[in-house]
Amino acid sequence: MAQKTIEVEGMTCGHCKSSVEGALSGLEGVKSADVNLEANNVNVEYDESKVTESSMVEAIEDQGYDVRK
Repeated sequence: MAQKTIEVEGMTCGHCKSSVEGALSGLEGVKSADVNLEANNVNVEYDESKVTESSMVEAIEDQGYDVRK
């Protein structure tokens, strides 16, 4: 399992947290996703043989948030 912290802009509330965590958790290979609203990031634990970093970024952006690259 790999771990990655993704910087996300635009998350401000519980709904934002739920949207991002839900989008990431729905991807095959993502074991856990934990949003930290204060730090504006999400910590993801995932199987790098099943999911790519770019697909995780795409899932976040599909929810309407910007990922800092």
